[in-house]
Amino acid sequence: MPDSAERSSSVPPLYQLTAATVRQQLHASEPLSAAQAAARLQQHGPNSIPAQPPRSLLARLWAQVSNLLILVLVSASVITAMLGHWVDSGVIMAVVVLQTLIGLIQEGKAEQALAAIHHMLAPTAAVIRDGHGQRIAAVELVPGDTVLLEPGDRVPADIRLERCANLTIDESVLTGESLAVEKNADALSGEQPLGDQLNMAFSGTLVTRGTGRGVVVATGSKTEIGRISGLLQSTTQLQTPLLAQMDEFARFISLVVIGTGAAILGLGYLLSDLPFPELFMAVVGLTVAAIPEGLPAILTITLAVGVRRMASRKAVIRRMPAIETLGAVSVICSDKTGTLTRNEMMVAAVAAAEQQLAVSGAGYAMDGELATGLSAELQQQIARAASLCNDASVSRQDGQVSIHGDPMEAALQVLAHKLGELPDDLSRQWPRSDEIPFDAEHRFMATLNHDHRGQRMIWVKGAPEAILQRCSTQLDNNLQPQPLQPETWQQVIADFAAQGQRVLALACKPAERPELQMDDIQELQLLALVGLMDPPRQEAIDAVAECQAAGIQVKMITGDHALTAGAIAARLGLQNPEQVMTGAELDGLSDEQLQQRVGQVSVFARTSPEHKLRLVQAIQQEHGVVAMTGDGVNDAPALKTADVGIAMGQKGSEAAREASAVVLLDDNFASLAAAVQEGRTVYQNLKKSVAFLLPINGGESISLIVALLWGLTLPIAPLQILWVNMVSSVILAMTLAFEPAEPDVMQRQPRRRDEPLLSRFLVERVVLVSLLFLAGIFAAWNWGMARTGDGTYASTLAVNALVAMELFYLFAVRYLDTPSITLRGVLGTPLIWLAIAALVLVQSLFTWVPWFQRTFNTASLDAPALLFAVGCGVAVLLILELESAVRRRFFTAA
Repeated sequence: MPDSAERSSSVPPLYQLTAATVRQQLHASEPLSAAQAAARLQQHGPNSIPAQPPRSLLARLWAQVSNLLILVLVSASVITAMLGHWVDSGVIMAVVVLQTLIGLIQEGKAEQALAAIHHMLAPTAAVIRDGHGQRIAAVELVPGDTVLLEPGDRVPADIRLERCANLTIDESVLTGESLAVEKNADALSGEQPLGDQLNMAFSGTLVTRGTGRGVVVATGSKTEIGRISGLLQSTTQLQTPLLAQMDEFARFISLVVIGTGAAILGLGYLLSDLPFPELFMAVVGLTVAAIPEGLPAILTITLAVGVRRMASRKAVIRRMPAIETLGAVSVICSDKTGTLTRNEMMVAAVAAAEQQLAVSGAGYAMDGELATGLSAELQQQIARAASLCNDASVSRQDGQVSIHGDPMEAALQVLAHKLGELPDDLSRQWPRSDEIPFDAEHRFMATLNHDHRGQRMIWVKGAPEAILQRCSTQLDNNLQPQPLQPETWQQVIADFAAQGQRVLALACKPAERPELQMDDIQELQLLALVGLMDPPRQEAIDAVAECQAAGIQVKMITGDHALTAGAIAARLGLQNPEQVMTGAELDGLSDEQLQQRVGQVSVFARTSPEHKLRLVQAIQQEHGVVAMTGDGVNDAPALKTADVGIAMGQKGSEAAREASAVVLLDDNFASLAAAVQEGRTVYQNLKKSVAFLLPINGGESISLIVALLWGLTLPIAPLQILWVNMVSSVILAMTLAFEPAEPDVMQRQPRRRDEPLLSRFLVERVVLVSLLFLAGIFAAWNWGMARTGDGTYASTLAVNALVAMELFYLFAVRYLDTPSITLRGVLGTPLIWLAIAALVLVQSLFTWVPWFQRTFNTASLDAPALLFAVGCGVAVLLILELESAVRRRFFTAA
């Protein structure tokens, strides 16, 4: 008994077959008996999606600890413990534990998307078994079962419909289309994408209107939603650019530390007179100096600050590295409905009395008007038809507009308001006495209304093709009937469709009797055609322009029709909106051909989950960093595969949110543009933090190397180095996490995925500052020795000189490409001065409090020593300012 997933490609798809033929293939010409269903349940298994077994806690823990940066930190903790400094070893280990816990909490979030898909499956189903209707657990459904659908039901399996009565199903979770789809049981011809398979009902979708009956053709993992679950299990998340760079950076630091330590140990053994145990412990101190222990903490703090900032801009970051990855995005693949558009239908144009007129406004907002050209009398008739032949309502409370009913009908009520008529007043003045409800067969709705003075009117709205064939005349601007001009109206329909608008026709007719019958819907008077669309958000138009100015390509991937997609793309200002690639065209391209075309096309229509996944992977193959937005289950595989998956918080499915790293609370593309700006700011601040921390470690390391090779006393003890690395450096570096965005951050081109964390300019700056710190450390130590002959006093002065140089270097690193000695630079931010105050406090404890003196082997300093330390810091700032001026004058900063 073949099902939809097992048929040969030579067999026509189910939607091309009649319902009777499908039943024959399933050997279910009649509803199944309980015994038949039990046998098929044994053969096909339960109607559920198999859950992927979760990784064990031990496996997840190893995945975190095996990170090279974490191993380096563990090594640092072990080394400090070997030195006997248990407090410092514990501090470093605490950083390791914090990093590991964060990773454990964040790791594996995307796999929860599978559980979210399970929640979308219907719990029960109405079926016919043993000749009568009954409700069973949906998990017991089998191919061949006969299922009944009613409003509010979640479709329990993939079903070939055989009877439909005004059946409308919301398939947005699978196709992304905002409007519910009218279903029928007729066989279709030709290849049809998922959204156009009108005789099929798919598992997980929602019945919004009418009733239906059909035969189950696929259950469990063989359904469309089950196939998407399989895609989720087979796709993997790429490592974020930042984590890839940090891994590479950690490997580099590890190799440098290990190589330098081994070389110094060998040279010291050959050239120095130090005993080997003492030499070994000195090399251990060098290792401690070279490892930037504070960097993981600063990384976490900087990302956390970005997460907090984004929360205030309507974006929730579910995985912290994603905030930085947004800054590297070079391509944004966005869903259309609700993200780039308002997900609110509105009448954008009206054609009447041989005129095509635009309607202003946005979505369901009541403000707006029809462009001048129609008489007040004709506008009034159009408003009556739009409002009275209508079952929807629109209300406004506290400035918020809410709708009840079909979105297109709600848009017609808003049109009536814009035409000067209040729907509530119209319904009182013209109460409804009879109606013909909308039906997919005749494709129109008609109402009979009277005005309390004996006048009756029939108002009709529906598909233009259905209405035009029932009209004999059309009303002019003076409400006088004129001969109908079908060719003119066909051109209007084509014009509206070319603009991506859905078209409805409005007509009327005086009634002769108090009841309404189908025979009355003849010889109608055509009032107008209206073009409806889901308009682009104005803020999305601005955000698209901002992203494109920042070198980011914006691509729209939608399940909607090509004409609609192209029209919306043109309004948004996307590149080459006239070049629309459909899912069928995409299927005809090989992976290599798609890679060549994907950079040239900005609009993709009628796409399936596989199409979205292929597009994301094709862009990544071209070394692009991809952000993907989506709201439906169909988006989940692509959301998981993208470098940054971005789900909609208001109208998105739980599966989409769980597969994503970012959730937009307002479903607004403008919030995504703000997130990109914040991501770029986070990365810039991380680079500043690295540029700040590395010279400190470099100066400490080089000073120890020089001392060892020249047989000098170590100017700073290993424990004092740990104090600088874990306390003073972290206090100052934390301020860089709060630096605001630089003015031109959104005018820069996106960085490449493989761009190193340290550019040539930063490497040169790190080397220069390391040498300056080396000079300052030895200058302070030698000055202290010459003045007092006390090694403790000299090393304390060297530590304070190093901290002073850190403090003044902080002002230089905030503006790597611009002058630092400016009013803005000197004033800094309030946080910087708080950090300076905190630094002065802890450094005072380090220098003058007896317990700290005993622990860190320090001595009290007098005023001349403090002035000397401050002078070292001022000298560093002045030298760097001079170097920057020379670089700007004669060189181009990398």
